[in-house]
Amino acid sequence: MLGTDVEILLKNEGLLYIASDQEIDISNIDELQKFAQSKPITWIINCAAYTAVDKAEHEPEFAFKINTKGPQNIAEIAKQKGAKLIHISTDYVFDGTKEDAYTETDTPNPLGVYGASKLLGESNIKKTLNEYFILRTAWLYGKHGNNFVYTMLRLFKEKDEIRVVGDQFGTPTYAPDLAQVILKIIQINSEAYGIYNFTNEGKTTWFDFACQIYSTAKQQGLVKKDTALLKITTDQYPTKAKRPQNSYLSKAKLQKTFNIDVRPWQNGLNDFLT
Repeated sequence: MLGTDVEILLKNEGLLYIASDQEIDISNIDELQKFAQSKPITWIINCAAYTAVDKAEHEPEFAFKINTKGPQNIAEIAKQKGAKLIHISTDYVFDGTKEDAYTETDTPNPLGVYGASKLLGESNIKKTLNEYFILRTAWLYGKHGNNFVYTMLRLFKEKDEIRVVGDQFGTPTYAPDLAQVILKIIQINSEAYGIYNFTNEGKTTWFDFACQIYSTAKQQGLVKKDTALLKITTDQYPTKAKRPQNSYLSKAKLQKTFNIDVRPWQNGLNDFLT
């Protein structure tokens, strides 16, 4: 999902790039070295990850293989090539118990396999490289992959009533907006290495996000029938993996460092539904 939007921007800007998908196993260093061999690589953007949060609880070995060994291998290639690495991480490295927005200096404490695997992936990059960019994001959606918005649009057409969790807080992130941040870091050839948070601006709940999707989709004629949205608690919607109750991330460091104007999440949603 994110990789496709990054590729679209790279193409639009006329930047030379080499893209890969699942034909390259990032957990296999030999495959990566063969792929990178003889290629003049100056930047590496790692959008690859195991992201099936609940499924990860049943297959932790596979989740850790992709999310920890993969970033370590990619970092090793970056080191060999003298390339700069941008790696995408997640709000799931936190336990969600903080009342205020999470900053980059808050202590991680993942609740499940997915978050733990992503945190160890970050650690492996830090052990391999002195210079790196790690971008933590949350509630990501876009036009090129399965996500919450597509799920809601489908359910609005199928059901008369939908129950949505209303006590988990965070910010939806439109994939093209995150891709723009990645592109800017590359275009200015930044050396302001470190960990950064990025989501769109604003704080909401999954329930209020769903309500906004519904009202916007109705206005644009994407949804014809009426559907009732019911707010429920996390306890009323049990999942295999425990979710952070608060996934709200501070963007202050990123905004100050890269002089980026972060737009409201509602604007991203409007673009998605247009």
